[in-house]
Amino acid sequence: MVHLRVVAPPALAEQAYRLLRDRPSALNVVRLADVAEQPDGDLILCDVAREDASVVVAELRELGLERDGSIVIEPISSLVSNAARRAEEAAVGSPADAVVWETVEFQTSESAQLSFSFLAFMILATMIAALGIIQDSQILIIGAMVVGPEFGPLAGLCVALIQRQRRLAGRSLGALAVGFPVGIAAAFALTLILRVTESTPDRLTEVSRPATLFISHPDEYTVLVALLAGTAGALSLSTAKSGALVGVLISVTTIPAAANVGVASAFGDWDEVAGALGQLSLNLVCIVTAVMSTLSLQRWFYRRRRRLSRSRRSP
Repeated sequence: MVHLRVVAPPALAEQAYRLLRDRPSALNVVRLADVAEQPDGDLILCDVAREDASVVVAELRELGLERDGSIVIEPISSLVSNAARRAEEAAVGSPADAVVWETVEFQTSESAQLSFSFLAFMILATMIAALGIIQDSQILIIGAMVVGPEFGPLAGLCVALIQRQRRLAGRSLGALAVGFPVGIAAAFALTLILRVTESTPDRLTEVSRPATLFISHPDEYTVLVALLAGTAGALSLSTAKSGALVGVLISVTTIPAAANVGVASAFGDWDEVAGALGQLSLNLVCIVTAVMSTLSLQRWFYRRRRRLSRSRRSP
């Protein structure tokens, strides 16, 4: 279940109240007249079955509440009520599979920002990965994958393309276009410093780094893993299963590949640079493809529920 807090201007309050009151998947509907300010209007509270939440919010937005009022969506961790059970039974689908699209859009919009913290995590992640490559440490490579923040802008780009939001797409592309070069430059600078201080071998070879050689040698498994991880990431994002997202981050080698570009450049190994760039590009393309395919399918089911909802309300 999700909780809706709606502020409706006087001209729309009655319509919004009736919409929620007459919804079988809604319960605990409360209307407090003329108590809201900035924006002014009635405060309407209700709980809605999660699988029906985006459909209800879309209908409220069609009334003009997005423009003249406000809609707040909050998750409910527990709700003990037979009415809640009946509301969930009245909604189409399973709560575990439901997507609250407004929440997905809000979360990806936040994580797609080019900010100091995003760049800091990119720099830290690629530097950790660079040390992992130099020391041939898979533990450091895994740590770098977890620290890396790149999935946020990738997910934001996919959501923006599906929802046709140019501003979000631009922000996501901007974060990726700046973040990866900055991370590569950090790995390059760190490797140069280590080389000057003679803290690295003269060169990195297949013999000296057997555990991390895969980072610059993409193959058919690279494609398969990236597609599966992208699909899992999309499901984690859309169904609020945050625990699965950690596994997604550990599965793909975007951050290690970017770090390897910097490390190999510092060593002057251009074949290794080309291989790492190929690994990075292949991962990014496959992740975006998988996320967009998964979200598009979920979006199709959502539109189907909206059509069904409209047909039920039609006289």
